[in-house]
Amino acid sequence: MTKTPGKMTISFNSDIYSQLLAQHQPQIIKTEEENEKFLETVEELLSRSHLTLEEDALFELLVKLIEDFEDKHYQLNVSTPRSRLKYLIEARSLEQADLVEILSSSEMFTKIINGELEITKEQAEALGKFFHIDASLFLRISDRLF
Repeated sequence: MTKTPGKMTISFNSDIYSQLLAQHQPQIIKTEEENEKFLETVEELLSRSHLTLEEDALFELLVKLIEDFEDKHYQLNVSTPRSRLKYLIEARSLEQADLVEILSSSEMFTKIINGELEITKEQAEALGKFFHIDASLFLRISDRLF
């Protein structure tokens, strides 16, 4: 805090902020463990009744890092052709053998399920007929346009 005649001004202390950064070492989050560690720090900061300017700056930084990680790794309601196929297989209690003929071979089935290959337009049409749904659900958006 800085005192001026008749006023008190709160000022940001770079040394204190540097100490907080050194203590918590915020960085781009790459693992679930790192995310959990920063979530614990955010929760601890939230439990305090008042944060200093430096703590508030750390809090904002950690929240941004956590949001970036979670946006990348926890996309809600985002489905892909592969995830739709996997869902239908599970929901109907199907086995690989039930789809081998449609997808050409068991190797092709495995590569599609593992995300190594995309579903072709021909396979999408065959899957659409098999499941009695629109074949475009098995295609990426870019493949649907052409």
